[in-house]
Amino acid sequence: MTPFLILLVFIAYTALMFIVTWITSRKANNEGFYIGNKASPWYVVAYGMIGASLSGVTFMSVPGWVGQTQFSYLMVVFGYLVGYFIIATVLLPLYYRLNLTSIYSYLEQRFGFWSYKTGSFFFLISRTIGASFRMFLVVNVLQIFIFDAWNIPFWVTVAIFIVLILLYTFKGGIKTIIWTDTLQTTFMLAAVILSVILISNQLDFGFTDLLRKVATSDYSNVVVWDWHDKRFFLKQFLSGTFIAIVMTGLDQEMMQKNLSCKTLKDAQKNMFTFSITLVFVNFLFLVLGAFLYIYASTKGIGLPQRSDDLFPILALNYLGPIAGLVFMIGLISAAYPSADGALTSLTTAFSIDFLGLKKKDHLSEKRKTQIRQIVHVGFAFVLLAVIIIYRAINDQAVIDKLFTIAGYTYGPLLGLYAFGLFTKFNVKDRWVPIIAVLSPVICYFISDYSALWFNGYKFGFELLILNGALTFGGLLAFSRKSNSGLSKP
Repeated sequence: MTPFLILLVFIAYTALMFIVTWITSRKANNEGFYIGNKASPWYVVAYGMIGASLSGVTFMSVPGWVGQTQFSYLMVVFGYLVGYFIIATVLLPLYYRLNLTSIYSYLEQRFGFWSYKTGSFFFLISRTIGASFRMFLVVNVLQIFIFDAWNIPFWVTVAIFIVLILLYTFKGGIKTIIWTDTLQTTFMLAAVILSVILISNQLDFGFTDLLRKVATSDYSNVVVWDWHDKRFFLKQFLSGTFIAIVMTGLDQEMMQKNLSCKTLKDAQKNMFTFSITLVFVNFLFLVLGAFLYIYASTKGIGLPQRSDDLFPILALNYLGPIAGLVFMIGLISAAYPSADGALTSLTTAFSIDFLGLKKKDHLSEKRKTQIRQIVHVGFAFVLLAVIIIYRAINDQAVIDKLFTIAGYTYGPLLGLYAFGLFTKFNVKDRWVPIIAVLSPVICYFISDYSALWFNGYKFGFELLILNGALTFGGLLAFSRKSNSGLSKP
């Protein structure tokens, strides 16, 4: 595909996004921006959340990761099911009962001011880094295959992408994103399915024959039995459970979409439907990854240094123009959910948790909207800066790095919520920020020396569980008995 054709695809898809935005954002107010006026159909939210959960990371990084980890990622996905069940039965009832807009408001009611700010702060850090990693994948491909040919700097490419997202989320927020996510999910899934079919045709294999080839290859290995290995199946399963809890249930972006449903029952139906569907979708991405490696091996194509580059290189250089077109449509459709929900949730958390806009009754609705919009633009600049920095240091599969970072930044949130929900103790609030900072630091040193200290044991994504446990223990050490009724969901 030529750079000009790729650019045309990008422009056409973006134009379609703005048409949806124009339809959905009319008469949007602050409540529409934050929680969609609690009028979102649950099935639309469930379908759209597939694209929001997968994003560009799954679209490129998961297929590329198959070469290193085979299908062992599937154990993480199975763990997701348990995590989503806990979200639907424990966290969502709590959020709806307290009528929350920012889910971190719970921490203020349960513990106090400093706990509340600490929880929201760790979300801001987590989501900023996570969204930047996801966006980097897509923008980097656009840079390599379009803008490098025209000698346009990388930072300009990033700026263009972020400005577009800023414009279509500026007014409608969640009210718009609920509907644009459905569009993005449709195109992304269609792109994966068509890519699998095109690879099958190129190799002159029937689809079932190619699946049989995958099943008999090393790529299909799901269970790793060596407990020293980072991919030991029990580590993967437990990590998946807690990753789902923190990166969905304790994440403002994902819960903001759930809280836009009309009722708790609708939000729970959304969560159960979404979780089951996500297993099949992730399996499809793993199959695509195996197909890509088999194709490269059969055709004698050398593998790229970075596994994330495998899909774009094959699709745009070897599989023909139709495959390239399908890939670009899928990638672009995966790109927008990486950033639109993140930008909206970052704006929501900062506006409510740190600026207290919902409590400032002396401000007019117009003034609150102006402040919220300034915050929105500010976070767009933050994302721009982090993406540029990440490009300079990127050295591994993005999904691997994403989950590693999540272990450090979401761990304190896991400990805070677990302590609030499952104990009747109250913490000494002023100590919470110190505990929340020390826990990841201690985790880092334990992880770094684990092989030496624990007979060769190496931490994988279960580092998140350790981090949460350390935070929990620290809170317990600085706590006292409480009669608060908020300790129960």
